[in-house]
Amino acid sequence: MIAYVDASVVLRVVFGQPGALDEWGRIDRAVSSELARVETLRALDRLRVRAQLDEQAVGRRRAVLLETLEAIELVPLEDSILERAGDPFPTTLGTLDALHLASALAVRPDIPSLLFATHDAELGLAAMAMGLAVIGVPAG
Repeated sequence: MIAYVDASVVLRVVFGQPGALDEWGRIDRAVSSELARVETLRALDRLRVRAQLDEQAVGRRRAVLLETLEAIELVPLEDSILERAGDPFPTTLGTLDALHLASALAVRPDIPSLLFATHDAELGLAAMAMGLAVIGVPAG
């Protein structure tokens, strides 16, 4: 299975949060935007401050996060992706979600069987509207 994974998927898996992607163990090839690296590291820093994690806990989680990111093919945020993200989509999307969807659409011609993995219902709906098979959100 080849899947584009957004930051929500990575964070739930790495942090062992409830509702982690059931299909995670069956993904042979994971792809994401380089944006996912920034998003997930920022989320860890927010967790550090809000949950007042000690240095050991932060260090362990950061190591697992970086190891996970190393296993994911990160798509560079090239001009064509930035331009596509700025164009209209069939549903409402915020900036980061538009960048994720534009990144997935950019690699889809080379990976026709690409699945789109997200826990964000709005992003999942937009991906389905663009013809991608979506996993990680309840069917609506």
